Amino acid sequence: MTRPLEKVLYTAKTHTTSGRDGAGASSDGALDVRLSPPGSGKPGTNPEQLFGVGYSACFMGAMQIVAAAQKITLPQGMAVDASVSLGRTENDTAYGLAVTLAVSLPGLDRTQARLIVDGAHQACPYSHATRGNIDVVIDLV
Repeated sequence: MTRPLEKVLYTAKTHTTSGRDGAGASSDGALDVRLSPPGSGKPGTNPEQLFGVGYSACFMGAMQIVAAAQKITLPQGMAVDASVSLGRTENDTAYGLAVTLAVSLPGLDRTQARLIVDGAHQACPYSHATRGNIDVVIDLV
């Protein structure tokens, strides 16, 4: 079930050419990357790496919102490592993704950390977009 945006806060605009062997850039010039297929050894990044960085940054923002609402101070060394896997689906007729987010909240009580991570998974726009569409595992490390 999709939910329309009631108020747009930001719109990212990008332009990509030549797919996985091309380039992509944002309209404001902040992003300008060369693209290459995963495992090709060619210079450049790939959509899976970009998705991993985007998802983990968004997830960290959601953790900050959840922690603030719970009056919990997040540790300085917090981090999220994303693993984005590209593969064939069960019927081998299409490609799919799977994601693992390894969340590090050093020194934070495990119960509080789980509360923050679970709340962030409910609040994060990337989690909303992927829910029910791809496998997402979130590990506390």
